[in-house]
Amino acid sequence: MKTTIKLAVASALVAAATSANAGIVIPAGDWTLDIGGVVNAYYTHTNFSGDMMNGAGTDDSQANITTGLLPNVLSVSGKTRQNDLDVTFTIAINPGASTQGSGIQSAQQENRQAFLTFGDKSWGSIKLGKDLGIYASDAILNDMTLLGVGSGAGALAGNTTTLGRIGTGFMYADWKSQIAYSSPNWNGFQFTVGLTQAWDPAAVGVNAVAQRGTFRRGDSQTAYEGKASYDWTGDVAGKVWTSFFTQEVEVPAAGANSERATAWDIGANVNAAGFGLTGYYGQGKGTGTTVLLNGGFDAAGKRRDSKDWYVQGTYTIPGVGTKLGVSYGESELEYNRADAATRDFENSMWTVGAYHPLTKHLNLVAEYSSQKVEDDGSFDGKAKTVSLGAILFF
Repeated sequence: MKTTIKLAVASALVAAATSANAGIVIPAGDWTLDIGGVVNAYYTHTNFSGDMMNGAGTDDSQANITTGLLPNVLSVSGKTRQNDLDVTFTIAINPGASTQGSGIQSAQQENRQAFLTFGDKSWGSIKLGKDLGIYASDAILNDMTLLGVGSGAGALAGNTTTLGRIGTGFMYADWKSQIAYSSPNWNGFQFTVGLTQAWDPAAVGVNAVAQRGTFRRGDSQTAYEGKASYDWTGDVAGKVWTSFFTQEVEVPAAGANSERATAWDIGANVNAAGFGLTGYYGQGKGTGTTVLLNGGFDAAGKRRDSKDWYVQGTYTIPGVGTKLGVSYGESELEYNRADAATRDFENSMWTVGAYHPLTKHLNLVAEYSSQKVEDDGSFDGKAKTVSLGAILFF
């Protein structure tokens, strides 16, 4: 397995059966199996103020021991070369690490990956199954809180993960059933296009958009997603990318016709002499905030505009390997003037963090995040979270 933090995260999130991402490699007849994964846990303490308090009159706080933004992962991948095709599969399980009731030892479990690929380096590859979504995937893969906690430690303890910077700088790429084609890598340039499973808009209140939505499959049509990127190496290395999402949806409003939700983004990451700089910006119409189609339509069935952006700076101490970082981001959802029930919604957060590789597989993490949620004057709250813990890649 790669020993740098960024590549370890990428291999954990987007498992691929290649020797470059190898964890525990086992030859098995025509196949080469790769068993890998992630184990992490954090102590978190969150202070709430304003309208985010659990009780009235005084500030409230909550302490938890839970996983961070990354889930715990046990992944089994396999690869083989047959009939001039590279064939792979990945199946992963994601057990939670937090329990909140005496005598109840189970935590929420998810199954985020189950897919196969086939192709050849001369013409690309095709993926079928459930994996990380295409739109906004590079935004989360370049987020430093991927190794830590970010926001949501108080509200989501007991679930599989916290939110990191999801909803405070970018839309969640999520884990989606998909059929996708990825091109060969042409000297750093590559693109992916695909069909992904449609979701219906989530019927949630404006304040609830800070949390994960629950979606059901209904009359909406297949979604289309794609991305293109170019990366380069050298003394000044980096990557630029752009992606899109579009889906026709049946809006849950009386008499409303079908509408098309669309989003696009652009981002860049540059690294030189231990310094790293990341910038990201995205816009959507009808796509909502935090997770796709969450609050994207008003009560009259009209699309709401949204935007997401974050900036991030990091520095890796030479000879020590500790990465220090600071980032700030915002996610905004605009109201529609024709619908008095909607309000402007803004969710912002700044984070400072230290990520130290204690060994080539084990990283110690310390973070402080300050989140602010407001919706045009009627709701104004803050959540400040300190988190300390460790994350292991194998």
